[in-house]
Amino acid sequence: MLPKTKYARSGDVRIAYQITGDGPFDVVWAPGTMSHLDLDWEIPQRALFFERFSKFCRLIRFDKRGTGLSDRPVHMATLEERTDDIRAVMDDVGIESANIFGVSEGGSMACLFAAAHPERVKSLLIWGAQARWIACEDHPWAQTPEEHNEMLAMVQDDWPSIDYIVGPGAGMGRDAPPAAVEAVARYMRAAASPSAVYAYEVMNGQIDTRPILPSIQAPTLVMNRTGDPCARVKAARDMASRIPGARFIEYPGNSHSIMLDDMETILSDVHEFITGERPIETFDRVLATVLFLDIASSTERAAALGDTAWRNILNSYYTVVRKELARFRGKETNTTGDGFLATFDGPARAVRCALAIALAVRQLGIEVRAGVHTGECELMGDNIGGIAVHAGARIMAKAEPGVVVVSRTVKDLVAGSGIDFQDLGLHELKGVPGEWQLFSAG
Repeated sequence: MLPKTKYARSGDVRIAYQITGDGPFDVVWAPGTMSHLDLDWEIPQRALFFERFSKFCRLIRFDKRGTGLSDRPVHMATLEERTDDIRAVMDDVGIESANIFGVSEGGSMACLFAAAHPERVKSLLIWGAQARWIACEDHPWAQTPEEHNEMLAMVQDDWPSIDYIVGPGAGMGRDAPPAAVEAVARYMRAAASPSAVYAYEVMNGQIDTRPILPSIQAPTLVMNRTGDPCARVKAARDMASRIPGARFIEYPGNSHSIMLDDMETILSDVHEFITGERPIETFDRVLATVLFLDIASSTERAAALGDTAWRNILNSYYTVVRKELARFRGKETNTTGDGFLATFDGPARAVRCALAIALAVRQLGIEVRAGVHTGECELMGDNIGGIAVHAGARIMAKAEPGVVVVSRTVKDLVAGSGIDFQDLGLHELKGVPGEWQLFSAG
C-alpha cells in the first residue's frame, strides 16, 4: 500500500506530500531537481532507502511545485518560492520545527530555509549539494558555463538522455546497470516535463547560496561521495566550511545517489547526528527470500545454436530477468553464465517475479527453471551465503523447464496472496538435512 498523498497550499499552488514512519522526531525531505512521490516506491533501491529511513523517524517527503504530483504552474518557481514549499508542508502537517534534509538542488532550498527560519529548523542535513553550481574564479569546483550549456542541450534535445542520467543530470555513474538506468529514465519522464527541467536547470545555474551560509544557526551535517559527478566533493567541503560548526562526511563512490549498498551506514550516521546516539549495528545475518534461475538444457541449446546466436539469446535473457527484478524489487546478487541468484524482502514478490520471468523468456525460445526459498542468510559483502542459499539452489534443481518450485516455508508465508500451488511431495535436497515438502507455483 502506498502512503496517502496529501496536499498543502503554498500560495495558489498545491504541494503534494507523503508521510511514512511514526518515530519520535520529524525529518522533512527536500528533493532535488525533480521527484515523484508514488514512483519512489517502484524503484527498489529508492523504496528500500525510504522504508529504512522511516523506521526511526517520521519522514515527510514532498514534490516541489512543477514536479511529480504537485501542481505544475506555467510559471517556473524561484528558489525562494520553492523554499516556501517546505514551510507550507510543515504548516499543513502541523509541526513547528523539524530536521530538514536537502538533497542535491534541494540542498539550496534547505540552506535558505534554515537561514530564513532558524526557529523552525532543529538540524540541517545536506546530501550531494553545492553552494554554487556554475564555476567561477573563487569557486572552481563546478560545471563550466560550457558544460552547463551542454547539459541544457541534453534536456532540450533528448529528454532524458542516457548521458544526462549517468552524467551531470542524475549522476548515476557510467557503471550503472542498464535496467536501473531505464527505470530512472521512466521516473524522470513522469517526474517533470522537458520544459520544466530546462527551466529549473537554468535557474539552478544562477544559484549561489554562499552569502547566506554563515547565518545558518542549526547543527549541520554535509555529506558527499568522493567521485560524485554532479556535486563535486571539494565544493561540498567548501560549503560545509562556510556553515558555522558544520560537520562534513565523505563517502566512497562515483555516484550522486545516497541510495546505494552503503545506505545502512549513511542512515546510521544520520540517526546519530540527529539523536546523539548511534543505532545498534545491523547483524551480519538477515531473513531474505532467495530466487535461483537457470536456463533449462542450456548446454545443449548453446551447442546447437553456436556461440554467436547463443550469446545474443543470453543478452536478451539478461535484459528480461533484470527488468523483472527491478519491477518486483529484487536485488541481483550473483550471476554466472545463465544462472541468476537474486534476493527479495518479500516472498510473494519473489514468486511473482519468477513466474513473470518464466513467461517472458518463452518469446526467446527458451525456458527457465526457478527455485524460491525464504530463510536466514549470511551477508558476505555484496553476496550472500548460508544454508538457505544452498536450499534455494537445490530446490531449483528439482524444477522442470518452465516451472517455479518453492519450499513449504514460502507457500505458508504467502497465504492469501492469490498465488496457486500444487503439492510436489517430499524431497531430499542434496547436501541439505531433512526432507523438504516442495510446491510448484502458478
